[in-house]
Amino acid sequence: MKNFLVKTIANAAALAVAVWLLKDITLTGNNTGRTVLTLVLVALIFGLVNFVVKPVVKLLSFPLFILTLGLITLVVNALMLLLTSWLAEKADLAFHVQGFWTAVLGGVIISIVSWAMHMILPDND
Repeated sequence: MKNFLVKTIANAAALAVAVWLLKDITLTGNNTGRTVLTLVLVALIFGLVNFVVKPVVKLLSFPLFILTLGLITLVVNALMLLLTSWLAEKADLAFHVQGFWTAVLGGVIISIVSWAMHMILPDND
C-alpha cells in the first residue's frame, strides 16, 4: 500500500511540473481543492495506464526498441500521456495534452521528475 501511495504522489508531482512548464498541458479546476483532486485523479489514471497498457505496448514494440536503441521509449511515454489525457476527458476531468510533440516533451519531464521523486520519497515495499 505504501508503494502505491509513493507512486501516486510521484506521478502527481511529475504531472504538476509538466503542467507548470508546458502551456499546452492544462489542468484546471474551480478552486485549489478541486485542482488538487483533479491532479490526484489524473495521477491515478496515469499510474493505471502505465501499469496495464505500457507493458503490452513495450512487448509489442520490442523490435523497435532494439532498432532505435531505446529511443522509441520517448514515443511510448508520449502515447501513454495522450491516452491519459483521453481517459481524463472521458472521466470529465479537466486535464488535456495538446498535440504529440507536447506529449513527448511532457513525457520526458514526467520521467525525470518521477525518477527524482522516487529517489526522495521512501519506498520500503
